[in-house]
Amino acid sequence: MTTTLRPSGPLQQSDSGARSRPYEVRVNSRRVGALLIAADTPFGPTVGEIRDLVIEEPDRRRGRATVAALAAEEVLRGWGCRRVRISVPAGSPGGLRLAAALGYTESSRNMAKELPAAPPALSAGVRGRLMTPDEYAAWDARARADYEATWIARGMPQEAARAKSLADHDAQLPQGQATPGVVFSVLEAAGTPVGHVWVAPAGEGSYVYDVAVAEEHRGHGYGRDLMLLAERTALAAGHRLLALHVFTTNTPALRLYESLGYRPTHLNCGKELI
Repeated sequence: MTTTLRPSGPLQQSDSGARSRPYEVRVNSRRVGALLIAADTPFGPTVGEIRDLVIEEPDRRRGRATVAALAAEEVLRGWGCRRVRISVPAGSPGGLRLAAALGYTESSRNMAKELPAAPPALSAGVRGRLMTPDEYAAWDARARADYEATWIARGMPQEAARAKSLADHDAQLPQGQATPGVVFSVLEAAGTPVGHVWVAPAGEGSYVYDVAVAEEHRGHGYGRDLMLLAERTALAAGHRLLALHVFTTNTPALRLYESLGYRPTHLNCGKELI
């Protein structure tokens, strides 16, 4: 029997080159699953994504997903994409095996933690406070440039990286520091600012959008206190779930989050389309 993709909706296109289209996965004429193919991410139209790939029972473990993913890659090649991304639920062993078999490598992961009811105590000698307007202005300029540079370093074209930085910051902070629900905090040690953390509501909980220890103050455990400060902020907002995103290459941060009880929810993977 032959596994193929069949469009289940019209092709959506924009003037910027973004495209997306839903497909059914079929074995001969029988529907066995579905997926969405898109090239509408902030990475630009040359980076595509395979989203929401699902094979229904009892057709799993028969290679249907592998054939469907390979067919989706061919669609993306036809659209002019040079790279493909997928996001695999951490609790999907089959999805993780499929990604590895098809040559995808992890670039980042989403993590989350169920928070205890009681706010965690910070270390002795440190305290948290709200970021001042002047500190926010300096952070905003630096954050946009650093975020752009981060994506360039991971292979994104400069123009696409700049567009992603602008789009992401403007979407999350339409009113800057005054955006409802947003909290920018500064950690002080003996009265000296040593780092900051940005927390805001997301979904059913809170999300850490940015956390950093000033370079000259690294190596003293302040990253842990910043994350505890983020947990206190989430609890003060009435949230018991705190989520974040971390690049796989950022080993110190990944180890810190794991030590604090954060667990992966999705693994973000990609590969070049040759």
